[in-house]
Amino acid sequence: MERSWLPGGFRSGFFDDPVASGRISCGGVTLMKKSVLSAMVVLLLLGVAAYAAFFVAPTDAKQGVIYRILYLHVASAWTGLTSFFICFIANSLYVLRRQPRWDWLGVSAGETGLVFTTVVLLTGPIWAHPVWGIWWTWDARLTSTFVLWLLYVSYLLLRTLVEEPDRRALLSALFGIFAFIDVPLVFGSIRWWRTQHPQPIIMGAPGAGLDPTMYRVLFFTWLAMLGLMTLLLRQRYRLEAMRGDLEIIQRELEAA
Repeated sequence: MERSWLPGGFRSGFFDDPVASGRISCGGVTLMKKSVLSAMVVLLLLGVAAYAAFFVAPTDAKQGVIYRILYLHVASAWTGLTSFFICFIANSLYVLRRQPRWDWLGVSAGETGLVFTTVVLLTGPIWAHPVWGIWWTWDARLTSTFVLWLLYVSYLLLRTLVEEPDRRALLSALFGIFAFIDVPLVFGSIRWWRTQHPQPIIMGAPGAGLDPTMYRVLFFTWLAMLGLMTLLLRQRYRLEAMRGDLEIIQRELEAA
């Protein structure tokens, strides 16, 4: 079984494997320092984003202060969809190449995307109740997002039900590719059908959109969220790589 890592700069950079590189024993302090520094940078970005959302962005004339949850809600949605896209690419590459690293990246991205989608489903009703007068409605956007959440919960549950690593990786990759079908539906739901949601703020109808300052704050918040996604994805991948290495070593010992 191959134990190679992502090509090029990834091999010694973002998705570096501490077990294969030996740094977990001889240079773990360096790895920890980099992780702590990355976490501090991400926390700083999130802090600036929160400050901008509360004190820089203007208050919406119709919704009042409650609209400020938009920055967390929308940025989390975009970040979750980005994670699922990474999961889809990794799953597709695993099916084509059958290399464990793509399985590890797929499950790491799937879990990360699920975290951000959970934030979306929790913040949505908090925003909806004061504005719409209801906590939830089964419109196209809400329903497709909830289905997306269920699909990736199922993706992770499937992995716990199959013990044989190669079979688990292939079945979950195929299911992950299928689950991604819902991502375009989530994106297009408020464009293709009439929903409770307002017009999209990006590439929406004439008159739809945000104040320029709101746009800038939203995109900065999204960048901060992408930083958090990158941090979580990196740590989760390393954990999965170590678990996968242990599985491979165990199988080699059993076969010896």
